[in-house]
Amino acid sequence: MKYISVPRRAASAVLACAATVVVAGCGASGAPGGPAAPDKSADIAVERDAALHAALPARIREAGTVRVATDVPYPPFAMFVAAGKSGLTGLDYDLGQALGAKLGVRFAFTPTKFDGIVPAIQAGRFDVAMSALTDNREREKLLDFVDYSHSGSGILVADGNPQKIVTLDDLCGATVGVQAATNQHKLLTAHQSVCRSAGHRPADIQTFPKDSDAQLALRSGKVSAVVVTKPAAGWAAKTADGGKAFDLAEDPQAPAGYRASPNGIAVSKQLPRLTSAIRRALQELMDDGTLHRICAKYGVAGIASKQATQNAAVD
Repeated sequence: MKYISVPRRAASAVLACAATVVVAGCGASGAPGGPAAPDKSADIAVERDAALHAALPARIREAGTVRVATDVPYPPFAMFVAAGKSGLTGLDYDLGQALGAKLGVRFAFTPTKFDGIVPAIQAGRFDVAMSALTDNREREKLLDFVDYSHSGSGILVADGNPQKIVTLDDLCGATVGVQAATNQHKLLTAHQSVCRSAGHRPADIQTFPKDSDAQLALRSGKVSAVVVTKPAAGWAAKTADGGKAFDLAEDPQAPAGYRASPNGIAVSKQLPRLTSAIRRALQELMDDGTLHRICAKYGVAGIASKQATQNAAVD
């Protein structure tokens, strides 16, 4: 998915003739990309907002770059385009490119170990982090958050969903795989009492060291479903065996997943003007459907928020 950045006055003409200009991406090193060039594969047009560009901190306007820390790989949010390659892709990366197009600057991503992201921002080496970060009150003491999605736990089932599993209640009496010592394991364990209260057998919970082990058990029919994070479930359903291995069970009562929490873009507290500009730009991307399309590309349309909230932690 590529993005084009065009002045408001030129937008209608560009769209009318289907011409597109790709926002040149930044490599893993964060170095500026090359000049924009025509590319018919671009499928989302993002208009540059001159007012938002003017609202950016002077240093960022002059540099033309927002320095972004991200933990790679963490599918579907941040991934390398291929083994041995430094180029990046993923939900957060795509969103960064769209925000950059809207703000008229580059969002230059640099792979950073997860536990080093917050210290690096505090030390001034990065301006923001985009790495599927849960917005919680502890992190809000250190960074400001602009929230763009809500995600919790999802249910991964075999292709075609032969057992017609849709909700957590449908897991009562079933054999369910889950990674040990995770929030998903806690969710399943807590739901056992709901099964009993409804007169059903509790789930037979099978724990595994890794999500990939649980998915292997689902492939072989040893479990009827796997409970993982909603984004991971959606990505596995979309990509494993070309989308033919698994399905994502969609509970209409929990479109973002169970026990969903806000995820956000973390911004240095030293850059309140950047926080404000990102929030306004993000709201425009929500209103025009860009964010929803990015999430849908990675199989998790349901996690997209409709309001760009700030520091909206629920725990």
